[in-house]
Amino acid sequence: MSHYHAVVWLDHNEARVMHISPDDVEKSVVHPAHPHRHLQRKRGSVSGSRAPEDPHYYHEVVEALAGASEVLVVGPGQAKLELIKHIHAHDRDFSDKIVGVETVDHPADGQLVAYARKYFAAKDRMLPQ
Repeated sequence: MSHYHAVVWLDHNEARVMHISPDDVEKSVVHPAHPHRHLQRKRGSVSGSRAPEDPHYYHEVVEALAGASEVLVVGPGQAKLELIKHIHAHDRDFSDKIVGVETVDHPADGQLVAYARKYFAAKDRMLPQ
């Protein structure tokens, strides 16, 4: 089933994708191929910089969001910003669907859906009639 709105909560360990409507929720979960890889430091790096992000993980998140016309991206840390960077670099057509990026800790699924519904209701009220 296709839904107009979707929310994705993500960190570097998982992405919870919820396609939502007023009375329905369709959930999927995406995991990176190499969990915790982002925390490892590059060997021999004087700067101690992080290993590169997993582009396949972010691509799979974008695929899980397919069908949504408006997407809210939320999460506690940098992964949500890395997803936005990935979208701008590799999935440009999808970037117009991102309507918001918010910092949200670790909500339960029901809390995440309630947060997204409230966000989209407020956003929709701001549109010209």
